[in-house]
Amino acid sequence: MSMGNDVKGALGIALLMTCAQAHAADGEAPAEGAAQGAIVVLGQGLPPPPATPAYGTEVLDRRSLVTEPSGRVENALATIAGFQQFRRSDSRSANPSAQGMTLRALGGNASSRALLLLDGVPQADPFFGYIPFTALVPERLGAIRVTRGGGVGAFGAGAVAGTVEMMSADRAQLPPYEASAFLGSRDAQEASATLSPDIGAGFLSLSGRWERGDGFWTTPHTLRVAASVPARYRDWSTSLRAVAPVGRHGEIQARLALFRDNRTLRFAGADSSSEGEDASIRYVGRGRWQVDALAYVQARNFTNITVSSTSYRPVLNQRDTPATGLGGKLELRPPVGGGHVLRIGADTRIVSGTMLEDALDATGRVTARRRAFGRQLMAGLFVEDDWTLGRLTLTGGARVDRWTIRRASFFEQSGAGVTTIDDHFPDRRGWESSFRAGALWQASPAIALRAAGYTGFRLPTLNELYRGFTVFPVRTDANPALKPEKLKGVEAGVDLTPAPGLRLAATAFYNRLDDAIANVTLPPPATNVRQRRNVDAIVAKGVELSAEGDLGRVHLAASYAYAHGKVRAAGGLDGQAPAQSPRHMASGAMGWAPVEGSDLGLRLRYVGPQYEDDLGENRMSDAFTVDGHAQWPLARGVSLVGRVENLFDARVVTRQVGADIDLGLPRTLWLGIRITG
Repeated sequence: MSMGNDVKGALGIALLMTCAQAHAADGEAPAEGAAQGAIVVLGQGLPPPPATPAYGTEVLDRRSLVTEPSGRVENALATIAGFQQFRRSDSRSANPSAQGMTLRALGGNASSRALLLLDGVPQADPFFGYIPFTALVPERLGAIRVTRGGGVGAFGAGAVAGTVEMMSADRAQLPPYEASAFLGSRDAQEASATLSPDIGAGFLSLSGRWERGDGFWTTPHTLRVAASVPARYRDWSTSLRAVAPVGRHGEIQARLALFRDNRTLRFAGADSSSEGEDASIRYVGRGRWQVDALAYVQARNFTNITVSSTSYRPVLNQRDTPATGLGGKLELRPPVGGGHVLRIGADTRIVSGTMLEDALDATGRVTARRRAFGRQLMAGLFVEDDWTLGRLTLTGGARVDRWTIRRASFFEQSGAGVTTIDDHFPDRRGWESSFRAGALWQASPAIALRAAGYTGFRLPTLNELYRGFTVFPVRTDANPALKPEKLKGVEAGVDLTPAPGLRLAATAFYNRLDDAIANVTLPPPATNVRQRRNVDAIVAKGVELSAEGDLGRVHLAASYAYAHGKVRAAGGLDGQAPAQSPRHMASGAMGWAPVEGSDLGLRLRYVGPQYEDDLGENRMSDAFTVDGHAQWPLARGVSLVGRVENLFDARVVTRQVGADIDLGLPRTLWLGIRITG
């Protein structure tokens, strides 16, 4: 009953705000400072504030996304050095619950320390905090903006490592229709289609994607057993987006999305699934008072069967993990004038989730049934102002958040139905404040200097608090006493544009994440057991370099990140490198369009050595991969497309515990047709 009231309240407030602002914006004059008669393309959000570059942003445009050789968003993001998932695997061969993402060597667990938004809506799974990458299709996106470091804007409570803002393709970027079909190595198949007709003064975009593959061997040949199988995958997703103008200066954007993802990893029967249904409605007003009002609801689920690496039989059936996320935001930009762009707003996010799992013996008999439940609420107020003074732009912002963790419990029953554990954890609540400030000085047309400082926090996920997991031979236990992580950071950089179409950037940073949540190895007599714990801090410092050039039909890009991370903690962890955090990451991209409608390109990626564990005992070697993409027009609107992943078949280690390792994607070839009209 309480959850129902929370849902009704959050959605009711957001929808009332939407309707009220839609009515208020109708007939308003253009925003102060906006170009008179400027063309507004349907489907976009409000423009980023003028001081956004002060925080060292990187942008992936639509061309970079749709020509990614793997066809996957997470690999497109990997071209921005410093971005990483928990493991090196992509969404074809990783357990879905391990798809957390972070930036700047602040990794170490599978939950996301970076905030990912799609059209302003948080995308992290409400229970686990992982990102459902198979539901995020490059063809549906217009651009991605990545901002490293803490954020204090809407939903900024989770942005301790950075913010990844995905924008859906707008009316100008979407052709009336497009479709593609590919065949790949190991009987892989992929098909997608998008239909985007104009409807009155607005438009619809209906998109679907389906893919499957027999998979590749993640287990080296010398370690395979009779139960070993390739990493098979099967998934689909569909999305319907509708955009319609409201009044003279506003528009409504509505989105529905469904997805289903099935994978098999390492052993026969080690199956996992994830699925979701999302809905959102958004009002964007570009009048004198600019408005961005949003309401959304998400329903997600996850299942997983763990197979023993000794008996090769199922030992754990995580049969159901239903979770719900809902919330909304209201952001206002009043016409204050005087060179100011002021943003004020509020947001809320309510999540709840239940874990249901059965422990099994060698015969498949249930030996224990477990249930965990928790609910979190996060609500915040934020304000940020950008003040332009000639060539100098100053920015400052703050937010305050109220958080609660309620009705948390863990229940276990024996196979015979006898209750063995019945824990009900006390409700927890608190207030957190976050700040950031920056400056951007355009020293000359070719030189811009910037500096910024920020704080932030992240609440532990329900998964970290209440659900343990096993990746044999290591068991990782949950910890209901985890505290929020808190970030402090500073950075400074320079942006150079020495010639038209050429951009160079360099940033130096220092970040400290206090009470960082890590998977900590327990001392003897425990064996192969870790627990999620707050360590004193993770300190990361380093530099980020990037270069980009458009030379007619040739496009070049490069990115490099050096991040020196250290754990600060008592005992043997002090001074260790954070788990899953390489010091060196680099990428390069080359694209050439010799004729209209063609595109030839290469992607190069390097990831330095990193440790699987917190004690630095399992070191994974570095990896260098080369991918390629080629598109050549055959007829009007029809192109032949070829793709290659891991061209030189490099050996990429994605997990290592002693002699037990998993490998990443080997050389993979794709050939297909793309139709655009």
